[in-house]
Amino acid sequence: MSHATAVQDRPTPPTGPAPRSGLSSRSLPRLAPVGFAVVSVALAIGISLAAGWHSKVQWGMIAALLFLAISYVATTVVENKRQAKDRLATSIVWVCFLIAVVPLASLLWTTVSRGAERLDGYFLTHSMAGVLGSEASGGVYHALIGTLEQVGIATVISAPLGLLTAVYLVEYGKGSLAKAVTFFVDVMTGIPSIVAGLFILSIMLIFEIQPSGLMGALALTILMVPVVVRSTEEMLKLVPNELREASLALGIPKWRTILKVVLPTAIGGITTGVMLAIARIAGETAPIILLVFGSQLINANPFEGAQSSLPFYIYEQYKIGEAASYDRAWAAALVLIAFVMILNLVARGIARWKAPKTGR
Repeated sequence: MSHATAVQDRPTPPTGPAPRSGLSSRSLPRLAPVGFAVVSVALAIGISLAAGWHSKVQWGMIAALLFLAISYVATTVVENKRQAKDRLATSIVWVCFLIAVVPLASLLWTTVSRGAERLDGYFLTHSMAGVLGSEASGGVYHALIGTLEQVGIATVISAPLGLLTAVYLVEYGKGSLAKAVTFFVDVMTGIPSIVAGLFILSIMLIFEIQPSGLMGALALTILMVPVVVRSTEEMLKLVPNELREASLALGIPKWRTILKVVLPTAIGGITTGVMLAIARIAGETAPIILLVFGSQLINANPFEGAQSSLPFYIYEQYKIGEAASYDRAWAAALVLIAFVMILNLVARGIARWKAPKTGR
């Protein structure tokens, strides 16, 4: 082969700029999203003030859109389009997270700031007996007792019933009966609280039963059972089948396998599901209005006589329309939030205590 032919066969080097390798390519600093956020907020405030918009919600929406646009454009210019798309997706996730968290944080801050002004030892240890709506005295003791008893009765009924139903659906349920149970559980999940209250009210009218805390607890049970069933069912499905097979291979009966292997493995998720169900029913007001009627006096007997509850107390005080009643309503709302928070902390402690040990 001649020298000229070898030169012609030699590949021609590219004439354009050499592509950037992964090691030499430029990248934005780690704190770039923080800078984008600061610039977006500043631009949003400036644009809103120039346009005469004073709503902070509008400021936030404009800032979110500017943050997405600035992040995408800056990443495209400095890095490349692939990284820009990745950063855009990440930015959308952060924006959605803030949209969900900001209202919750605002609600919590408002409740704490307004409720802490009235919340004290006197408020927790006194009832509204003989107190007018315009007076600054009175407390939430009778409503707190009613909530504890009604939620407690509903939990005692719902937790075993929901747990056993979920065990049946996961471990034993087959055929049309299991499908029917699953269907009705799904339907019950979407039942409004007022419907559950009307159902128990119809039973009360038929059998001439007087209002009591027990009647309200039965309505709360109807609302709590499907939540417990669905959450427990999902937790039991997460237990690996290898654990069941290993236990059965040792000759252990199925019921004992469920009791000693399956349930302890899923106890953390089951407890969390029960606490979520309790948190849902703790704030229900409609069934209590229909079935418990409310009371200004302390009634520690849930099986006889009218009772109050924290949601009903909040509704009742807000309906009065006085400044003192508004303060009591905010303080009761703070007590209700603290009640649910304490339940969640207790549930986490129980779940960690009962969870199977992974170490040797």
